[in-house]
Amino acid sequence: MKNSIHLTVTLILCLIVALSSCSDHIAPTAPKTFVLVHGSWQGPYAWQFVKTQLEQQGQTVVVVELPGHGSDNTPPHTLTLDTYRDKVVSAINALPGKVILVGHSMAGMVVSVTAEKVPTRIEKVIYIGAYLPANGQSLLDLANTDADALLGPALIPSADKTLLDIKPENLSPIFIQDGSDAAKKLVVDNYRAEPAIPFTNPAVLSPANFGSVPKYYIHTLLDHVVSLPLQKRMVKGAGILKEYDINSSHLSHLAMPAEVTRLFLEISQL
Repeated sequence: MKNSIHLTVTLILCLIVALSSCSDHIAPTAPKTFVLVHGSWQGPYAWQFVKTQLEQQGQTVVVVELPGHGSDNTPPHTLTLDTYRDKVVSAINALPGKVILVGHSMAGMVVSVTAEKVPTRIEKVIYIGAYLPANGQSLLDLANTDADALLGPALIPSADKTLLDIKPENLSPIFIQDGSDAAKKLVVDNYRAEPAIPFTNPAVLSPANFGSVPKYYIHTLLDHVVSLPLQKRMVKGAGILKEYDINSSHLSHLAMPAEVTRLFLEISQL
């Protein structure tokens, strides 16, 4: 009897070990390709920490530099929302397979019209603290409804109305009030005036194209640029499959890159 009990216990233990061993060796999910698009008054630098962390997790990451931003010197009077879209489409077309397209802030407009243009190349779109237009809406249309944002009163248009400036002392309090000193310095050091014309261009979107692409939204709860009330209004009726929250400022990917990376990876597996 004792031998029988001992044998049974031994078999159970062996089964537990075997099952545990199997769970430890589940084949990893195939890596995804992320295309990250920066927002206004930003450049590729804003994604540097998230890019590094995603790549450390085996993901492929491409950061798009929009015309008139970063090191690109395209004259601002020539830029439109379509100019931005075409740059992103070109980046996507240079990659194999489908991509996860991410838009922050103004780039919510860009990724939306990109999804309209090449819906079959996009696995899903992630908006983070981003403008999310309905058909026919411009960024300016949306921003003009955002009474809770602090950005509007801080804007300084150029004499020819082609650029919008922000006083340096307003950058950190509005964009990244919760960031480290190093992150805030990064924002100030990389600052450039923003091309104004694309803000006025409406997004042309259709249910057949834009509507066919799965969409996810990450709400930036402490956002002074795209306020949370506006984020909530834009998401209603936009076909967002799932919403997430991050307790951070507009530039959450600089203030809390590890949490942003975690959310991107979680959404990538849905």
